[in-house]
Amino acid sequence: MKKLLAILLALTLLLGCASIAEEAAPQLEHDVVVLFTSDVHCGIESGFGYAGLAMMRDAYRNAGNHVVLVDNGDSIQGEPVGTMTAGEANIKLMNAVGYDIATMGNHEFDYGMERFFELAKMASFPYVSCNFNKNGELQFAPYVIKEFDGVKIAFVGVTTPKTLTSSTPKYFQDENGNFIYGFFESATGEELYNAVQKAVDEARAEGAAYVIAMAHLGNETSCQPYTYADVIANTTGINAMLDGHSHDMDHVEMLNKDGETVLRQGCGTKLAGVGYLKIAAKDGAMKAGVMQWNCPDFNAAKLYALDTDITRAVVDATAEMNAALAEVVARSEVELTVNDPVTGVRIVRSAETNLGDLCADAYRYVSGADVAFVNGGGIRVSIKAGDITRNDILKVHPFGNMLCVCEATGQQILDALELSVKALPGEYGGFLQVSGLTFEVHTYLPSTVKMDEKNMFVGVEGERRVRNVMVAGEPIDPEATYTVASHNYMLMNGGDGNTIFKNNHFTHVDVMLDNQVLLTYVTEALNGVIGEAYANPYGEGRIVAVEAAP
Repeated sequence: MKKLLAILLALTLLLGCASIAEEAAPQLEHDVVVLFTSDVHCGIESGFGYAGLAMMRDAYRNAGNHVVLVDNGDSIQGEPVGTMTAGEANIKLMNAVGYDIATMGNHEFDYGMERFFELAKMASFPYVSCNFNKNGELQFAPYVIKEFDGVKIAFVGVTTPKTLTSSTPKYFQDENGNFIYGFFESATGEELYNAVQKAVDEARAEGAAYVIAMAHLGNETSCQPYTYADVIANTTGINAMLDGHSHDMDHVEMLNKDGETVLRQGCGTKLAGVGYLKIAAKDGAMKAGVMQWNCPDFNAAKLYALDTDITRAVVDATAEMNAALAEVVARSEVELTVNDPVTGVRIVRSAETNLGDLCADAYRYVSGADVAFVNGGGIRVSIKAGDITRNDILKVHPFGNMLCVCEATGQQILDALELSVKALPGEYGGFLQVSGLTFEVHTYLPSTVKMDEKNMFVGVEGERRVRNVMVAGEPIDPEATYTVASHNYMLMNGGDGNTIFKNNHFTHVDVMLDNQVLLTYVTEALNGVIGEAYANPYGEGRIVAVEAAP
């Protein structure tokens, strides 16, 4: 009897151990390395380049790691290779590199909604998004789960609701101007937070041991309440957020809604950095960072004379357009900038610059309008002194926006200026570079601009920051009618949330591509030479900041 009890006890213990072993969570046998890119903006040969990125991925894989390569959006727009192929060349290159997953940024939609869905079908990798929807219905899976050594890792896609105004709002509307596509936007951010939380909870319920957010949110003040910090602080269950949109390389560790630490990592733009997240096999510890390319004169493929399938694919993608783009079309005797020449910080979205003046002057010259505006977010790169190629012009205005002219009251112009400076001293893509007028902005006053839940302009509800506006040297008359030139993105389609002019009478619609407007002004009005009139990098005093009360 005692012998039988001993056998039964031993079997019980053995079965108990077996049960414990079966219930124990699987462990990684090899490290997982997630490589990520954000805001490539067609920089296929910049920094590491796609060729260097592919070799980096292969090196980690050959070293025995599990490797996942993901992109966080804004990859298909920004340079001629994107503009001239409507994104197709970029998708083909991402296929060749071997991306595993992608989410969309605001600029994935710059070629129109129909075109974006066409490009998504061309991709050999899935797009994921927990918040891009049509009338409330998600258009892509909210997440993808990858499994390594029995361990499940979920990748959740998140796109900033600011996309509705930082891409072309018209693309998200029906023929009657009603928004049918959205990103779960709301004044408080709650709808976005709930969408993210729902995706995270579902991934966890599906057995995900780790949840990684692939985000296009950024850190810009004008993106609140949709910044990465807003989302992390109002959700739980995310282990790490790989983030883009603001082009930073910041590493942040912050607490989520439950007081747990979440890693957030940016990786810059144009492949100057490749982000990474490592999950250790030994203890599951996570480490995030960015590998930076610090050789601005050479990309990786050029410096190391790489000859791979990817370098050859890049050559094929660009060969047809290189000759035309390399043509010298003008010359500049001064450097035209989007950055502060002292600090190197981008200022075209918060202050006047000489390139901003040039671009706005081009719109006024070609249109003959009283006033011209160009949004700082639409002026993308500086122009160095010396020869200017067609490619240089195209890089300044890569979006393919079209010149338009409308009639507007002085009051509408005042409202547009007030909207443009609402984020100062912070950046705002809708900050206006101007021609034909001058004004002061009293930055010591808080902005009283009112936006709706879609981040579209509603009105000004208090004291104004913009003062002493002069048109052609005379004080602006709020009751008078002026002609205003800009592009369809802002005047007609509500770009950057500007709804002020969309219902006005338009005298000219879709006249000329934005880059052609600039080229025409430089070659015709300036006879192909940009000279001393634009020498001051801070412009000629059209926009004056008053930082203290008089």
